[in-house]
Amino acid sequence: MSRKTKKTDLLGVVPIKKALLAMGVPTMVGMLINALYNLADAYFVGNLGTEQMGAISIAFPLGQAIVGLGLLFGSGAASYISRLLGNGEREKAERVASTALYGSIFVGILVIASVLAFLPSVLKCLGATETILPYAVDYSRIYVAMSVFNVFNVMMNSIVTSEGSAKMTMFALLAGAVFNVVLDPIFIYSFHLGVTGAAVATGISQIFTSLIYVNYILQKKSLFTFSIKECDFSKKIAAEIFKIGVPTMVFQLLTSLASVLINMQSREFGDSVIAGMGAATRIISMGSLMVFGFMKGFQPIAGYSYGAGDYSRLREAVRTAILWSTVFCVAFGALLVIFPAVIVSCFTAGDMEMIHVGSCALRANGISFLLFGFYTVYSSLYLALGRAGKGFVLGACRQGICFIPLIFVLPVFMGENGILYAQPVADVLAAGVALFAAIEFRKDLNYRWKEGREKNRK
Repeated sequence: MSRKTKKTDLLGVVPIKKALLAMGVPTMVGMLINALYNLADAYFVGNLGTEQMGAISIAFPLGQAIVGLGLLFGSGAASYISRLLGNGEREKAERVASTALYGSIFVGILVIASVLAFLPSVLKCLGATETILPYAVDYSRIYVAMSVFNVFNVMMNSIVTSEGSAKMTMFALLAGAVFNVVLDPIFIYSFHLGVTGAAVATGISQIFTSLIYVNYILQKKSLFTFSIKECDFSKKIAAEIFKIGVPTMVFQLLTSLASVLINMQSREFGDSVIAGMGAATRIISMGSLMVFGFMKGFQPIAGYSYGAGDYSRLREAVRTAILWSTVFCVAFGALLVIFPAVIVSCFTAGDMEMIHVGSCALRANGISFLLFGFYTVYSSLYLALGRAGKGFVLGACRQGICFIPLIFVLPVFMGENGILYAQPVADVLAAGVALFAAIEFRKDLNYRWKEGREKNRK
C-alpha cells in the first residue's frame, strides 16, 4: 500500500477513536498554537500601556476578517475534497485543491490592498478612540499587509488536513508560533519598535509557516500538486466550494463583527474597558480555536464517511466528537471561572479597571463555554456533509443571529454589564438551536442507515 493511500485510511478505515486522535488532536494543538500569535502580541504589548493594548484589540477583528478569505476557499474546498476522496474521485479533488489555493491568494491580495488604502477610517469604524488610533495604525499597517501569508496558511491548513495529514499542520503552526514568541520581545523591546515590533514579529512568523507549507508541496508529500494548470473555475467546482466556504467565512466575519461591536459598545466606558474586553476576547478565542481545531480533524472523517455511505462510522464519529469536545470545554471553562483575575493580569501593567472588566467577562463566558463543544460539533457537521443551508444557520447563530441583537439591547438595560454578558447569553441560545439540529440529524441518519440495510438485503 502506498504512502498516499495510507493517508486516506485515517478518514475511512482506522477505528474512530484512533482516527479522531490522529486527526483531531494535532489540529486542535495546531489551533492552540495559532492562538498564541494573538496572545503573545497581547502579552508583550500589554506591558507598554492600556492604549497600546487597546490598539491590538481594535486590530484583532480586522485580521480575523481577512483570515475569513482563507476559510472561504479552504473550508469549502476541504469539505468537497473529503467527500470526493470518499467517493474515489482523486483527480477531481486535485482540481479543487489547486483552484482553491490560487483563488484565495488572488482575492486576498485585492482585499488587503483595499483595506490598507483606507486604514485610518477603517480603524475608526472598528471602535478606535483618538488616543488608541495612532498605535492602531502603526500596528495594523504591517499586520494587515502580512495577512496575505496568513490567508495562504489557513488555506493550506484546511487542504492538508482534508487529505489526512493533520500532524503536518500542527508542525507548521508550531514552528510559526515559536518564532513569534521569540521575536516579539526582540522587536518590541530590544529594537524599541513598540506595537510596530509586535506586527513585524507576527508577519515574519507567518512567512516562516508559509515556507514550511511550500516545502511540503515541493517535496511532493501532499496528495496534490497545486498546479496552476489544474485550476478549474467551472460553475460546478465554484458552487461546491462556495456553498460551504461562504457559510464558514460568514461565521468568521460574524466572529470579527462581534469583537467590533464589543469595542464600539465599550468605547463609551473608556480605554480600560476596551482593553479588558479585548484581553477576555483573546483568551476565550484560544479555547474556541482549540475546539474548532478538533472539528477540523473531525470534519474530513465525517465528510469521507458520508461520501462513502458508512453511516455507522459517521454516527460513532459524531458521538465521540461531542463527548471529547464537551470534556475539554468543561475543563477550559473551569479555569476561566476559577482564575479570571490571574489570567487577565498577564495582559496589563496594573490597570485595575481593566482587570476587573476582563475578570467578570471571563467568569461569565467560562460558565457558558460548557455548551460550546455540543454546538460546534453540529455546526461543523452540517458543513462537512455539504448541507450548506442548515450549516449556514447554525454557523451564524451564535455570534450573528443571537449575539448581535443582545450586544445592542443588554447595555441599554444593564450598562457595562450588558457588554460582559451578551456573549454568554448568546451561547445558551445557540446551544438550544443546535439541540433541534441534533434531533433532526439523528432521525435522518437512522433513516439512511435502515435504507442502506434494506438495499444490502436485496
